[in-house]
This record gives sequence, C-alpha cells and structure tokens, in this order.
Amino acid sequence: MTQLEPSDDGAPHAAVAAALTRERQRTGLSLAEVARRAGIAKSTLSQLEAGLGNPSLETLWALSVTLDVPFARLVEPVRRPVQVIRAGEGPTLAASGADYVATVLSASPPNARRDIYRIVVEPGEPRRSEPHMPGVVEHWILSTGRASVGPVGEEVELGPGDYLAHAGDVPHVFEALEPGTTAVVVTEHV
Repeated sequence: MTQLEPSDDGAPHAAVAAALTRERQRTGLSLAEVARRAGIAKSTLSQLEAGLGNPSLETLWALSVTLDVPFARLVEPVRRPVQVIRAGEGPTLAASGADYVATVLSASPPNARRDIYRIVVEPGEPRRSEPHMPGVVEHWILSTGRASVGPVGEEVELGPGDYLAHAGDVPHVFEALEPGTTAVVVTEHV
C-alpha cells in the first residue's frame, strides 16, 4: 500500500514538500537538526522537501511534533470555497506497522485549532501512536465495525455511533476488532 497517495497532479507530495520547507524555515532549524530531532535520516527529509519519497504516517507525525505544528498542516489539501471529499478520495497516509489508513478531510485553518480525518482500519496489528504535541485531545466517532481506542492501558471498546474523547499527548492506541472498521477523528490543538 502506498503511504501517501498523490492525486493525478502530485498535489499531496507537493503540499508536503512546501509545508515541510515552510515550517522548518519558520523554526530556523537546519535540515540536519530537524531530521535528528524527528529521528529520521537527513536524506529522507531532504527528499521529502524536494517532493520525492513516500513518507509514512509515523514519519510525518514525528516531523509535525518536531516542528510543533498540527499534523494536518503538513498534508492539507488546497482549500476551495465549497469542498467535497468523496469516500475513497483525499490525501491518505498509511501506518507502517498496522492496517490503518488516515485521510485528511480538513486541516486546521488559521486561527482554528482542529484537524479532521477519516480512518479506515482492519483487524491485525493495532495502530500505536506516540504522544502528540502537549494539550492535544482526540475526539473519535466510530462509524462502522468495532474498535478498542484510547490511552494505552485505558482503551475503551466502541461500536457504531459511539463517541470517545481522550488526551492525545500520551501514548495511545486504535485497534480494529471487526473488518471494515471506520471512524472520524477530530484532533483538537491548544
């Protein structure tokens, strides 16, 4: 499975490249320092800033934490006055160790503090997330299937229509318990 699915015009890769360069320059950090802090190779970051390579969900999360920006800001699609993202469309990222795919539906616009994702997960290896930036809260609404979601050691089983909010700045997990599990998650930033 491709980790970052580009549209026909390559826009998600271009958006990631531009966002990484913009945010790294904003921080005043060198390519080598951002790579070191994020725990990735300098060559990987260089390729991503050039619009090459195929970053995993984990790589982009590490970079968003290092650059202190909401994750979705690194992959957000071009905004239009009326935006429709059909099921199966939009910039998607896959986790490297779990059958977990996140589609960015709406990145936090200026002066707002939330991102919205559609999640598609299959049973198997759980998606384990490292802590996000301090103060992040995740709001989950399970659409289909069943899942175990929440901070490690405090997971809650959810069914269709169930809602859960939990701290995102602690290690947390999402595990599909049935095939075809889907959810919507809103990450709230302070």
